Amino acid sequence: MEPAGDGGAMAAALRAAKQQLRAELRQRLRALSAAEKQRQSRLLGRKLIDHPKYQESKRIAIFLSMPDEVQTEEIIKDIFKQGKECFIPRYKPQSNHMDMLKLSSAEDMSSLALTSWNILQPSDDDTAREEALAGGGLDLIFMPGLGFDKKGNRLGRGKGYYDTYLERCMKHPRGKPYTIALAFREQICESVPVTENDVPIDEILYEDC
Repeated sequence: MEPAGDGGAMAAALRAAKQQLRAELRQRLRALSAAEKQRQSRLLGRKLIDHPKYQESKRIAIFLSMPDEVQTEEIIKDIFKQGKECFIPRYKPQSNHMDMLKLSSAEDMSSLALTSWNILQPSDDDTAREEALAGGGLDLIFMPGLGFDKKGNRLGRGKGYYDTYLERCMKHPRGKPYTIALAFREQICESVPVTENDVPIDEILYEDC
């Protein structure tokens, strides 16, 4: 077995740097109180409703938040209130494949199944929902993540779902949607280690931006 060349060593160092930063960010998020997460989430929701890109977008994909993420339920309600179309992720376990499936109303969230990852999503046998890229594509995707820097670099949870989905978006006639990350200010980093496969985000929305 030959020793790894410079490329292999660099890739290993990058993976290690990402893992270290993920651990640090998880610790920061664990230290945030529920009240503080709710305060920042509400503030971002108000910022977002006035955002020009949000106002002009008709077809929007948004994540259903986990406890350590900016809470998105109020944003989802506003998407329907504004008469826009809402799409949510369905992640395929043991892969990097994700689809964005149409939600028919805010109340429709109560019909979703809870996965073993503790995420609500349409069940595998739910075949009636429109997949965003099978139809008119997307105007805007709200991006989750563990950490972000001010250059638009994003540190995800290591599965690659969103980067892979954005590659699929680029092949759609509508092209790549605008991407906005929703972040607690504690998730903003000096620098996020990235590879050439990591797709930068167009804009990061957080309290102090």
